[in-house]
Amino acid sequence: MNLERQLCFALYSASRAMTGIYRPLLNPLGLTYPQYLVMMVLWQQDNLTLSDLGEHLKLDSGTLTPLLKRLEGSGFLRRERDADDERKVRVTLTPEGVSLRNQAQGVPGLAAATTGHELTELDDLTKRVTRLRNSIAENLKSQITKHHINPDQRSKHANTF
Repeated sequence: MNLERQLCFALYSASRAMTGIYRPLLNPLGLTYPQYLVMMVLWQQDNLTLSDLGEHLKLDSGTLTPLLKRLEGSGFLRRERDADDERKVRVTLTPEGVSLRNQAQGVPGLAAATTGHELTELDDLTKRVTRLRNSIAENLKSQITKHHINPDQRSKHANTF
C-alpha cells in the first residue's frame, strides 16, 4: 500500500488544506470553519430545527450542539424550543448573525481564488466529490444491513482506496 495512492488520504489532506484556506478568511469574522458552515446553512434557510440543520451539515446533534452553543455565545444565533413540539429545538439567526452574512460575502470567492483552479473546474470537482459522498453513504447503509463487506470487493480496490 502506498499512502499517496489512497483516495482516503487524498480527500483527508485536501480537506485539511481547504480548512487552512478558510482560517485566515474567517478569523476576522470570529468564526471557525465548522461554525461558518452552520452560518451558511442558516443564511440560506433560517429557523431550522436542530435535526434539519444536522441533516444539511451531515452532523449528529452531539457534534452540532457545541458549535451552536459557541455561536449563540457570540450572539449570532438563538436556540429555542419549538412552540408546537417542545421535543424540537429551533435555531434562528439574530440580527448580528444576519448582518454577518454581508461581512462574509467575499469569503467563497477568495477561497476559490486561493486554490489556483478555475471556477468551472472547482464546480465539477464539487459535483464529483458530492456524488462520491452520496454513493459511499448509500453503500455503507447497504453494507451495514448485510453485516459484512464482500472480500472480493475489498481486495480489488485495496491499492487505490
